[in-house]
Amino acid sequence: MTERTHDTWTQSDRYVPTRFLRPLLKFTRVEAGSGIVLLLAAAAALAWANAPFGEGYETFWTSPIDLDFGILHIEETLRDVVNDALMAIFFFVVGLEIKRELVRGDLADRKRAMLPIVAALGGMIFPAAIYLIIASGGDASRGWGIPMATDIAFSIGIVALLGTRIPVGARLFLLALAIVDDIGAIAVIAIFYTDDLQFAWLAVGLGTLVAIRIATKVGVRNVTFYVLLGSFTWLCFLESGVHATIAGVALGLMTPAVALYSDAEYKRRATLVLSRFEMEAHAPRGPERVDADALELAAIARESVSPLDRLEVAIHPWSSFLIVPIFALANAGVRFAGLDVVDAATSSVALGVALGLIVGKTVGVTLFAYLAVRLGMGSLPRNTTWRHIVGLAIIAGVGFTVSLFIAELAFFDPELLDLAKIGIFTGSGVAGISGYLYLRGSGSKTPTPELAGALDVAD
Repeated sequence: MTERTHDTWTQSDRYVPTRFLRPLLKFTRVEAGSGIVLLLAAAAALAWANAPFGEGYETFWTSPIDLDFGILHIEETLRDVVNDALMAIFFFVVGLEIKRELVRGDLADRKRAMLPIVAALGGMIFPAAIYLIIASGGDASRGWGIPMATDIAFSIGIVALLGTRIPVGARLFLLALAIVDDIGAIAVIAIFYTDDLQFAWLAVGLGTLVAIRIATKVGVRNVTFYVLLGSFTWLCFLESGVHATIAGVALGLMTPAVALYSDAEYKRRATLVLSRFEMEAHAPRGPERVDADALELAAIARESVSPLDRLEVAIHPWSSFLIVPIFALANAGVRFAGLDVVDAATSSVALGVALGLIVGKTVGVTLFAYLAVRLGMGSLPRNTTWRHIVGLAIIAGVGFTVSLFIAELAFFDPELLDLAKIGIFTGSGVAGISGYLYLRGSGSKTPTPELAGALDVAD
């Protein structure tokens, strides 16, 4: 048994950590965990909106929040705070994930990256085209971006439930595809869902991003400095008319992905600090000296992990298990009282969204992946078959979170927004269940990494 080198109350054998805290922390590390919490939040929103006191759902989330700072006056609803402020943190994490994939993930290698990039392109074009064919004309046409999205939490969570039936390469393909899909969705939000652009605010916001970039290049490491500049950047984008979440993505992409100290440098510097204890073992050491050494060692350890990795580890659980569920609770509520569900589900908006997610994603991802392989632009991941690709394409139709987000930007008419939400629920639900069942029947389980390695040796 490996000896624990860092013991805290969380790791102790006390009743609360053992029975409650550690099981909860373990759940947050399960890939399907965030999807489960998100689903529960959406179900709670629907239950709240359709309860006898359901009128209070809209009343609560449209409660006004008025902030007056003299020269700056911000007037938002509670839902706007969730969508503009909290979701900026979510998109900051998305930016971190994109940066990680571009620097050292599947998107860092051009040959491996081409397959999910091309497949994601098809998975954006076909859903948008299907939507416009079904729901073209009038304000309804603004919703073409809704079925383009893939929800990473739900899609990866569904694949996690399939266990070793899905090879590692196929999982990475879906992750890379969802990341590229997020890039496309961000571009759509920035270009097509931006109104009343205020160039002065935008210029100041872009200038702040330049200042942050320069600070990272010259080696400024103070977190408070970046939090303050990042918050000001968010405010500038909010006031500019470009959706404030774009600031979160930009800040995530600018986060350094390389540690200040390499592994070798970490070992060298840490050894120098620890050697002082050996050299001065018999010399009197005051508490101040011990504290200084410990703080120096902590600083060395901290700077031996890249800011990207530190921030992702720190923020990702809060984003997945708190921010996104709150977003779903604030936006997923559709009140069915007085609404003809059959007519609503068969409306052009709902059908366009649902068929875009179900049919558009499946056909677009599969067809463009096939073309990429046939044209020599990419190759299937190891142990991955076309049946896996088709199943993953179906699951990519789960567009829940980002689809809801784009719907809020696309439609100002509450009736059209509700129809879009019904389409999102229907399309995402059918895509998730059918993709899971399709892949579950895909045949025998793939070898575990250990067994796969043994087979490689045997070969």
